[in-house]
Amino acid sequence: MSLFSNKDQYDFGLISSADDGGIESRDLRKEASRSFWWETLRLVRDVFLIIVTFILFGVFFVQPVVVDGSSMLPQLRDGERLLVNKFIYYDIKSVSFGHLDRGDIVVFWYPEDPSKSYVKRLIAFPGETVEIKEGKVFVNDVELVEPYISSEHNNSRYPFPRTEVKNHTYFVMGDNRDNSADSRTWGFVPEKYIYGRAFFRYWKPQNVGFVRHADYPEVPTPPITDMRADDLELK
Repeated sequence: MSLFSNKDQYDFGLISSADDGGIESRDLRKEASRSFWWETLRLVRDVFLIIVTFILFGVFFVQPVVVDGSSMLPQLRDGERLLVNKFIYYDIKSVSFGHLDRGDIVVFWYPEDPSKSYVKRLIAFPGETVEIKEGKVFVNDVELVEPYISSEHNNSRYPFPRTEVKNHTYFVMGDNRDNSADSRTWGFVPEKYIYGRAFFRYWKPQNVGFVRHADYPEVPTPPITDMRADDLELK
C-alpha cells in the first residue's frame, strides 16, 4: 500500500510532471548532417578567401623568383629562391614605400627580351656617371666600396668608359663580374622594367634569411625628389 496518493504529490521548484508535454523531440542524425554541411560551407568560404588574399598579395606586393645562373656569386647561388618586394615606386603624400636604393638587388625584365627576368645589383641612378677601371667601379668619379665582391670572380677587370645614365633608366651589374651579362654589355634598364627588390631567401635551407643589400656612404642614393623631377614635370 502506498503511503501517498497522486493528489498528495507536490511540484518541486520549477519542475513538475506537467512540463513533459512541452519537451521538443529532435532527430540527432538530421542535426548532425545539417551541422556538417554548414561547417563544410564555412571551410570552403575560408579557403576561397585565403586563396584570393594570396593571389592579390602576389600580384601587388610579394612574388617568389628563382635564381638562374651564377652571375650574382658569391651572394646568390643558382637554384636559390627569393621573395621580391613589388611595392616600389608608390608615394602617398610624398612618402615613398619600398623605394630603390643604391646597392639593392633588383629583379627586372631583360630589356632585349622582356619575357625573361634578371636579378642584378643596382649601381647607378639616372643622371649619374659610371666608369670601371681596373675592376673598380666609379660613380660620379667616386669609387664604390664593394665588400660583396669576391676577388675570385673579379679577375677580368675589363674597363668601361665613363658614361652617363639616361633619364628613367638604371645601371645594374652582377656581383660575379667575370661572368655576368649586365649594363656593361646590353645597356641600361628602363625604370618601368624593374618590378621588385629581393628581400628574403627561403631556399636553400642552409641560406634561409634576409638578403643583404649594400650601403655606400661615399656615394649616397640621390633624393627621391631629384630622381623624379622629370616625372613631376610630365604630370
